[in-house]
Amino acid sequence: MKRMRLHRTPYPVKRYIRKGIPNEHRSHVWMVVSGAQAQMDMNTGYFRRMFTEGEKNPKLLDLVITDLNRTFPDNVLFQKNANPSLQKDLYNVLVAYGQHNKTVGYCQGMNFIAGYLILVTKDEEKAFWLMDALIGQILPDYYSPAMTGLKTDQEVLGDLVKKKIPSVAQLIETHGVMWTLLVSRWFICLFIDILPVETVLRIWDCLFFEGSKVIFRVALTLIKQSQASIMEARNFPDICDKFKEITKGEFVTDCHYFMQKIFAEPGSLSKTTIDKLREKQRLKLISEEK
Repeated sequence: MKRMRLHRTPYPVKRYIRKGIPNEHRSHVWMVVSGAQAQMDMNTGYFRRMFTEGEKNPKLLDLVITDLNRTFPDNVLFQKNANPSLQKDLYNVLVAYGQHNKTVGYCQGMNFIAGYLILVTKDEEKAFWLMDALIGQILPDYYSPAMTGLKTDQEVLGDLVKKKIPSVAQLIETHGVMWTLLVSRWFICLFIDILPVETVLRIWDCLFFEGSKVIFRVALTLIKQSQASIMEARNFPDICDKFKEITKGEFVTDCHYFMQKIFAEPGSLSKTTIDKLREKQRLKLISEEK
């Protein structure tokens, strides 16, 4: 197959990616726009070396092996007795990454990220470098031991909801509900097993090109679209149930319409705004932990 050429020119590529990358080109496009291809090309043999060294780390191996059977248990390709089984690929990627990024090692949730990348790329080494782009660049500190980036972004979402959907923010505050109880899985799993597969792939298309602000766009759109339903909640359990309901139904299944809405519904959402909110919440988090 002739390989598609892709140049990262701002507007035409953005428009193309937002409309959805064809399945046969998705792996290549993700690799190029994320910088993973450049890293792989500059580090020949590195993935295999990290795996070999990682296999000497019993603690890392125990953590990885524990989660293998929990990864997409309903997908026949990830079952232990499948032939071939993607559990082997998953094991290799997670061990190599744990050795490569010793600050993170292995953290729950990473198995789903790696598994998804393996399904898309059908290549261990590409999955490894895309994982590095996500965890090392696009989502820094999401999977670190303290999960500072993850906690920060959940509170940033709270700030954005307060600004853009104030009635929902007031409801959440009135009932003393922590954002982490409502949206932590959205952020940790990047909507895997939360939204339909085709919709998640479309979200990830944009995530690799435009960065983490896409996650906020998705979260805000889900909340805003179901604002009336959420406002019917009368107590803490009601609110939790409403947030489970808003990730289901026709709205999230129609991936084309959904993607149009995430770039229109929340309105302006600049990187500068997000960076300022992140700095505020990060400082607040640090002061609370002292």
